[in-house]
Amino acid sequence: MEKELLAMIDESVAHIRSVSPVEPAIGIILGTGLGHLADSVLDKVEIPYSRIPHFMVSTVETHEGKLILGKLSGHQIVMMKGRFHIYEGYSMRDVSYPVRVMRALGAKILMVSNACGGLNKSHAAGDLMIISDHINLMGGNPLIGKNDPRLGPRFPDMSEPYDRGLIKLFEETALKLKINTHKGVYAALTGPSLETPAEYKFLRIIGADAVGMSTVPEAIVAVHCGMRVFGLSVITDLANTDTIEPVNLERIVKTARAASQKMSRLFCEALKKLKP
Repeated sequence: MEKELLAMIDESVAHIRSVSPVEPAIGIILGTGLGHLADSVLDKVEIPYSRIPHFMVSTVETHEGKLILGKLSGHQIVMMKGRFHIYEGYSMRDVSYPVRVMRALGAKILMVSNACGGLNKSHAAGDLMIISDHINLMGGNPLIGKNDPRLGPRFPDMSEPYDRGLIKLFEETALKLKINTHKGVYAALTGPSLETPAEYKFLRIIGADAVGMSTVPEAIVAVHCGMRVFGLSVITDLANTDTIEPVNLERIVKTARAASQKMSRLFCEALKKLKP
């Protein structure tokens, strides 16, 4: 018989607390090529996912697979350096499970980042996009199944999936740092195949500004368990159907890593002004 979700969370939390006493106020998830922010964490303790009960193991080369606890810009944080994806064969519940653990550790805010394809023609590779909303095209939902009211409501409201106060904070901080940002809608598909030109056209028609293979399950679960959510996308390539070219994964990762430095500056400075 499958173990109850709450019992699994308790076991994961017990192991993490046996390694680190940190009680984080903020949870952070770092996407492809965006690990630079982890270098700014002070007094950090790193735990491989493979040692945490019920955590999946990342099979993607660009995702290191470590849970980091420590201090960032004066806040106690828990950080995922690398995430899990549905295309790796994991379920929606699997990929969003760490968010449950972050909340159980004490985090009330989730900050999630990703590398994605740009659909908005005003965007350029290397740009940062603050997520204002999302479109779930993954064919599922991490909340399907029995609901435990101790974890969240049966029908969570999604009228504000990304916290307006956090969006405003990051926009103001970016302006101060002279970092150009966009604001837009993120569409999530499962992958691992990239989209066809017709699919890119469809995504633009329905209102998406960027497309990727993550983030949405984590955001849904975070809202379910009462967390404020902030999302930031790094545009790594452009899906312009007029000039579309075959995807170069090496170039995508290089672009993400280059943008990771300004993303880290933005996060560190914004967190200094944040009151969880």
